[in-house]
Amino acid sequence: MTPFATPWLPWLALLWPLWLSRRPEASCPLWMRRSLLLLLALLTLRYLHWRVSASLNLSTPLAAGLSVLLLLAEGWLLLSGLLPLVLAWRRFSDGRPEANAAQARWLAGGWRPAVDVLIPTCGEPLPVLERCLQACSQLSYPHRCLWLLDDAGRPELIALASRYGCHYHHRPQRLHAKAGNLNAGLALCDAELVAVFDADFVPQRQFLERTIGLLLDPQVALVQTPQHFLNADPIMRNLAMEAWLLPDEESFYRWIEPVRSAWDAVVCAGTSFLVRRSALDQIGGFVEQAISEDLVTGMVLASKGWRLRYLGEKLSAGLAAETMLDFVRQRQRWASGTLQALRLPQGPLRLRGLRLSQRLAYIEGALHWFNTVPRLLLLLMPLCIGLLDVSPVRYTGTALVELLLPLWIALLLSVGWLNRGSRHALLADLPGWALAVPLAATVLASLWGKVQPFRITPKHRVEGRGGIAPVLAVPLLVLLALNTLNLASILRHLVSGLGSAGDWLGLVWGGLTLVGLLVALRACWDPAASDPTPWLAIQMPALLQGELADGSPWSVTGVVRALSEAGAEWQGSEPLPAGAHSLKLELQLQLQQQASLPPLTLEGLELITGQSNLWQACWDRADQQAMVALVSWLYGRPDAWPERQAPPEWRSLAALLARLFKPAQPLGPGRRSLVIQKP
Repeated sequence: MTPFATPWLPWLALLWPLWLSRRPEASCPLWMRRSLLLLLALLTLRYLHWRVSASLNLSTPLAAGLSVLLLLAEGWLLLSGLLPLVLAWRRFSDGRPEANAAQARWLAGGWRPAVDVLIPTCGEPLPVLERCLQACSQLSYPHRCLWLLDDAGRPELIALASRYGCHYHHRPQRLHAKAGNLNAGLALCDAELVAVFDADFVPQRQFLERTIGLLLDPQVALVQTPQHFLNADPIMRNLAMEAWLLPDEESFYRWIEPVRSAWDAVVCAGTSFLVRRSALDQIGGFVEQAISEDLVTGMVLASKGWRLRYLGEKLSAGLAAETMLDFVRQRQRWASGTLQALRLPQGPLRLRGLRLSQRLAYIEGALHWFNTVPRLLLLLMPLCIGLLDVSPVRYTGTALVELLLPLWIALLLSVGWLNRGSRHALLADLPGWALAVPLAATVLASLWGKVQPFRITPKHRVEGRGGIAPVLAVPLLVLLALNTLNLASILRHLVSGLGSAGDWLGLVWGGLTLVGLLVALRACWDPAASDPTPWLAIQMPALLQGELADGSPWSVTGVVRALSEAGAEWQGSEPLPAGAHSLKLELQLQLQQQASLPPLTLEGLELITGQSNLWQACWDRADQQAMVALVSWLYGRPDAWPERQAPPEWRSLAALLARLFKPAQPLGPGRRSLVIQKP
């Protein structure tokens, strides 16, 4: 008897993921997660058994070829999707309880190691780099030395580094990209520990105190922390879904890294980590042959018996790609680097010293990129129903109700719960269709041995007109046109009365594909933006005050709705008095569990009126002391970045469809792309 042979039993089993979805995964016993993993595995294998045994269309050679190709694509995605579930079988932690205990032991002991903080840079804009240097100079741990490693050789960086007490180094030959730059820095310093921050990342003041304690264990070589971002990624911004979607990185750092930590297979992410110098010396420094030097260096450390630890606490924040084209190219570089690692002697397939479980965990990361090819096939397969009059799968209504729908609904209910609220099951994949063609091309090129060169993602570029890059638009428009022709052909069959069960399948499948392509096309359309400064969504009481033309003072209370280094958006409780000409914004800032900060007062140079008493003021940047205090408070205070939960799937999907056909609005006052921050 096959699993769930009784037709109604799979539907009854769905009550379990439905019940679990209403409870936080982290607070549930291990047996609950394991039971859900078993349920998903059984439903998957049950569906695949039907696909292999009863659903293939072998009527003609063409139908057989397409049917087998679809089965292989589905089977690959479903079976590779079981590997993360297998890895999640073991108990895992995000590292915060262990870090708390380790920090207490470290503070009680006498070990205060010296730390070299390496900041590799290669052409990042000065405001971006200065933000990083200021934050690094304000790290509260005293035994540290900052090193600015400049691969662009800009003379103006010498004075900038000196201003923040940072050593400056420029190597004349830029060999081996970032890995070579870091190794050149290692040759100059000799501290016991090394911290690395990309030039666009801003660490919080307590970064070193929170991570050093984990290195009390002499077997621990590296502590990795999450990457968080000051700005919304282009998908969230272009769809105006910042409040509804979470970036891809949330799922990686809240779910995948903790799971891999349980198998001693933590991925080094290239920034915001602390590493033991003796461990780096043992392996000859950062691996220079790899594009993804961070990933490969971490694997080599693990192969030598060192442990890599993960601390899932947002202790830094950087800049996400600012245009969709840059976003896609960044993912292409990540895919190329990960797949290149499979061929390297230091990669998971050939590296000696890795345990089988570690190899599987690292290989699973490569499968994530391979999945783009079968995903593209699933995107193309509906076309053969209307354009070729071939159905690649035979199905019955009973099979859909008893096999496909229970699996699909179980995944919808379970993915968000297993990922601890870090991503949606369906919605997270729709905008990702914009990456299907470019990433599939990168994967196929990597299989032929073509490796993309290391290329830094541009930062702080002003997009005056906005728009969509042709290299992204053309494949989507071609797919959209083909899918429209496909749906027209299917509808013609159905209207004529000659339609079959395959046509109804094609209608539903093609309709979902059409929606996905429209979402992907909209996600690629960058709005016009005149200022690349990140803006934060934060609700804080504020007092707006100044004086009238006759010198009499006035004040109006309100709430700050958005805040940045450039200015603030303020919602007044009442209209401003007539004749107000000189404004200053006084923010009452208070850190949680700490004494109140003194009022931060900044003069407004420009006031832009909006609807419902919504005002925007620019800061007086001449007050350097106030600007330094503002930047430090915005990014450097503890617990500034919340751990958001993805809103309910269907509400988010409704919000997306409501935005799909609205014209893109330029970014500016009243229409900010906001990243949520704790008040």
